[in-house]
Amino acid sequence: MDFSPFDVRGYRTVGVADGYAEWAGEYERSVHDEMDLRLLERLTSVPWSAVRSAIDLACGTGRIGAWMTARGVAAIDGIDLTGAMLDRARAKGIYRQLHLASVTDTGLPDATYDLAIQSLADEHLSELAPLYREASRLTRVDGRFVIVGYHPFFLLSGIPTHYHRSSDNEPLAIESYIHLMSDHVHAASAAGWTLAEMEEGVVDDAWIAAKPKWAKHRFRPVSFAMVWRK
Repeated sequence: MDFSPFDVRGYRTVGVADGYAEWAGEYERSVHDEMDLRLLERLTSVPWSAVRSAIDLACGTGRIGAWMTARGVAAIDGIDLTGAMLDRARAKGIYRQLHLASVTDTGLPDATYDLAIQSLADEHLSELAPLYREASRLTRVDGRFVIVGYHPFFLLSGIPTHYHRSSDNEPLAIESYIHLMSDHVHAASAAGWTLAEMEEGVVDDAWIAAKPKWAKHRFRPVSFAMVWRK
């Protein structure tokens, strides 16, 4: 679903690759752990320390890879569309391999990983089906796909994924699409996935301590995490 009819900010919109290339240097100071890492901590159906190999789709600067490494994931490869993000991830020294590629067409071999994971990137895809198919292709039998996303509620409220350009502080939106929860279910089911677990994160005291301006959004869902199993 096109985001533009819901947009209340009116920021100039840039493409995904260009936007994240500009944002790379400030990304980790912009994205709060409450958005994604806190939800990952709540998941109980993923035996992180037993994961032999994982593919981090849209790995960005490596925040998720660092989190998985700290929880005992043995080997992690990363995919991202933006070279500047991959440079940041590479500097962390935690990835076995890093590749510049699309998350829907990685070029990696079939049935290579125990786990695929993607965080805060699905809203940039016009369709979900190619993502779920690629995650299924890459994972082994009994594999898992963990997806953490920007909640469609917030996008429907008109707030896009955005950043402030460091050169002039102009707020810029990154091209986004709205995917309802049912869209995820349809795409995942068609690719052979079964939902094992789901969590939703709301704007609470911890969020407001980090972003006081968000007090007006208290109790509203801002992100979600799903665990899918083949």
